[in-house]
Amino acid sequence: MLCRVEVGLKSHVRDVVGESFARKIRSELGVAVDSVRIVRVYTLEGLDAAQVDMALERAALHDPVLHEVSLEPLARDFDWALEVGFRPGVTDNEGRTARETLGVVLGLESTESVRVYTSAQYLLNGDLDRETVDHIGRDLLANELIQRYELRSADEWAEAPGFPARAAQVTGKASDEVAVIPLSTMSDEEMMAFSRANTLALSLTELHRIRDYYADPAVKSERAGLGLPADPTDAELEVLAQTWSEHCKHKIFSSKISYENKELGTSSTVDSLYKTYIQGSTKTIRERNEKSGEYGDYCLSVFKDNAGVIRFSDTVNVCVKMETHNSPSALDPYGGALTGIVGVNRDPMGTGMGANLLCNTDVFCFASPFYEGELPPRLLHPRRVFEGVREGVEHGGNKSGIPTVNGSIVFDKRYLGKPLVYCGTVGTMPVTVAGKPSHEKKALPGDVIVMSGGRIGKDGIHGATFSSEELHEGSPATAVQIGDPITQRKMYDFLMRARDRGLYHAITDNGAGGLSSSVGEMAEDSGGFDMDLAKAPLKYDGLRPWEILISEAQERMTMAVPPEKLDEFMALSREMDVESTALGTFDDSGRYLVRYNDTMVTCLDMEFLHGGVPQMELEAVWERPEVKETPVPAVDDHGSLLRDMLGRLNICSKEYVVRQYDHEVQGRSVVKPMTGAQNDGPSDAGVLRPDLASERGLVVSHGICPRYSDLDTYWMMANAIDEGVRNAVAVGADLRFMAGVDNFCWCDPVQSESTPDGRYKLAQLVRANQALAHYCLGFGVPCVSGKDSMKNDYKGGGEKISIPPTVLFSVIGVVPDVNKCTTSDFKRAGDRVYVLGMTHDELGCSELADQLGFTSADVPQVDLLSARDRYEAVFEALQRGLITACHDISDGGFACAVAEMCIGGRLGAQVDIENMPCCGELDDTAMLYSESASRFVVTVPEAEVPAFEALFAGQALGCVGTVTEEPVLAIGRGNVSLIREDVDGLTRAFKATLDW
Repeated sequence: MLCRVEVGLKSHVRDVVGESFARKIRSELGVAVDSVRIVRVYTLEGLDAAQVDMALERAALHDPVLHEVSLEPLARDFDWALEVGFRPGVTDNEGRTARETLGVVLGLESTESVRVYTSAQYLLNGDLDRETVDHIGRDLLANELIQRYELRSADEWAEAPGFPARAAQVTGKASDEVAVIPLSTMSDEEMMAFSRANTLALSLTELHRIRDYYADPAVKSERAGLGLPADPTDAELEVLAQTWSEHCKHKIFSSKISYENKELGTSSTVDSLYKTYIQGSTKTIRERNEKSGEYGDYCLSVFKDNAGVIRFSDTVNVCVKMETHNSPSALDPYGGALTGIVGVNRDPMGTGMGANLLCNTDVFCFASPFYEGELPPRLLHPRRVFEGVREGVEHGGNKSGIPTVNGSIVFDKRYLGKPLVYCGTVGTMPVTVAGKPSHEKKALPGDVIVMSGGRIGKDGIHGATFSSEELHEGSPATAVQIGDPITQRKMYDFLMRARDRGLYHAITDNGAGGLSSSVGEMAEDSGGFDMDLAKAPLKYDGLRPWEILISEAQERMTMAVPPEKLDEFMALSREMDVESTALGTFDDSGRYLVRYNDTMVTCLDMEFLHGGVPQMELEAVWERPEVKETPVPAVDDHGSLLRDMLGRLNICSKEYVVRQYDHEVQGRSVVKPMTGAQNDGPSDAGVLRPDLASERGLVVSHGICPRYSDLDTYWMMANAIDEGVRNAVAVGADLRFMAGVDNFCWCDPVQSESTPDGRYKLAQLVRANQALAHYCLGFGVPCVSGKDSMKNDYKGGGEKISIPPTVLFSVIGVVPDVNKCTTSDFKRAGDRVYVLGMTHDELGCSELADQLGFTSADVPQVDLLSARDRYEAVFEALQRGLITACHDISDGGFACAVAEMCIGGRLGAQVDIENMPCCGELDDTAMLYSESASRFVVTVPEAEVPAFEALFAGQALGCVGTVTEEPVLAIGRGNVSLIREDVDGLTRAFKATLDW
């Protein structure tokens, strides 16, 4: 029996959610709607009439104070009704929670036969036609990849009230069906067509390698003995595709590259960018630190686990991981970003023996939310992407009880094709767990394969391979996962208790590739495994074995549980209301063996699966792009220009977004995301106390400078590293105790018909990696983790949109005493204002260049040696209490930096840029807005000036002015006044852009 239960607010209760949607319709779609009211709909299946009546009587689905509930339609007094619900196979978290609630209220022993499907009914009032209402449904209220919607006018409703009660049941073939893929008889064209049609993202070379493996007589013989066909099963091909995907294997970073630098007239071969530059530089730094570093080799686990681990103190280790969820967020901003944040939360949970979650950090890259052009097919409006991502990360982090302490937003029109959604998590681990080092783990032969957490569904199928392709009009809806932070929180609490009891030998998350990946990777330790998919808990019937195996449905972890601990593990799981299931056993057979009851599903050689992917051989050619330089326009009113600069999307206040995130939960944050007299000034980095019994602090910062890629990705990378380190130093971190995380997001760098400039884009990647090695070695900051996303292109509607090559460089650093941290806001009148570092005429790809519409080839460069000396001196000055405020100079240059310090402190400054250290004769505009790297604005109490200047003797510094009580920023050059602006006016300009 199917029935619909409708829940609406009583007539006297204000529908604030409906009002917010009305505002969204007006602001994001430009549609004049008068009002919106919302009715929640629950379609129930598996209950009889008496049970439904009891559920309504006991208020299982509504609040009787606020709501009215009915089995009949509640819609009235509307012009249009539009109902949105999930498509078949998509996770319905609210429906799942409602089912559990019904089980409790009705006293059901089991809810296996009960189904609840939820939808939202939007009752619209206004002068709207059908086409406009359809536009509202399609472009705002529903994401057609994962949702379906229906609409009716009031007249149509009068003739036939209500929408039909439809179950969202998934239909599929018999769940034990295993298909055979006739790879041995396929032509090259047929193989590639099959790969494209099934989102396998396999190249022809890789398909040939797989075909040759199955043609091996030894493989054929073994398969025959197991009753398997000579050709691969569908599950085997899917497993190989996800394991060999660009997302999982990082094939471009592992490729052999023939690199020609036409600028220098040199040629060389790079055998793996990753091993040469990233892993190589970290190895050198660790060896150097082990011999003579101030803190020794503080790296504990790098590049081999879900997150990188460093030693924080004698009792606490810290781990860090940054991930991207770009492709899913392009299709479903809310769901993609939600699973991005809860997914990266699972990385520390699955690192070593498992980490406690300390904080989140998020960086987003969008096209302008004020975009007015026509959208290519399948793309969502940037405002909708912005809001969906913001809300998804908010719900994922806040509901998990994890503070968000750091982040930023970058805008560029090229992110229209694919937004970048970087989500990161920092975790802590006791140095030892159950008497063993917490950062070490190993699945042993005989250990039981146990999956804990959520159930498996169709959502997230082909997530890894889908993310290894460009986005296009036919990208699959099932690749988008739907996260559930509440289920994950319960699982996390359970696993931390299981960890402390020593109930498992190893743990990892079911991320890309689901069980296929998690069990397959853990089995590299033991040497093989045997697993039965028929035991796996499913959200619904109809999944085929290959779907169960590779689904990335969320909130799941896999453990290697010793047999003697299994009963205790399962008992604790039941006690904490977390579903755990034993699926098989780790062994040392060398085989990836999966069955479904008595049906064999896969038998793959572990060595071939993990090491058989052929190395790509690519060509890269660097030629410096020609830049037609144009003069910098004359500026008549620098005050007006400063206000305009402060309002630019990449400079303006992000307070609107920051305030959505909880940065106080757990009570460990020291330096908050916003700072100053009214807590609305920007912070350079976040600082936390991982151990509340200690004053030792952890700094979380980052650098990201994609604009500079248009000129040279070498300097883009150098500036990103320098900015990440500089931001950490600005709040008090010690340069000698930092670790980095590199996250590359690139447009397709492989030469092809659709990427005719692939050799140049690959050369850009080579140059960025060269800079990473150079500057990490120079600063002594090892990379401990990282990730790359290499197919950030969109193709559709006859056009291709590629992102600018983008690297997020995240930094964690140690502060010996959080009481000596500082923030960016001016603190008191009378303090001297200094600029540290040299200003150059470097306006190429600057915010000013975009504002005024000129072009320059002079990209900011990073002087490594002077920067390092400066950062060490700033740390020493903070330790000695010589600095009261410190702010890095980045987007918008000196003028924007000093204005932000005024805004934070609600104090003014009298400044003379004639005293600013600069290289050569710079005009006023370059002095004010150049984005030269490695610079700070700091304030120093007058009494500390002699000690401060003695500490920085021989370095580039200049005293440019004084903090004033009068809230006016006055900037001049000698006797010439350039800017005189009230701080209140600057504050309004800074906040207005995103104050919607």
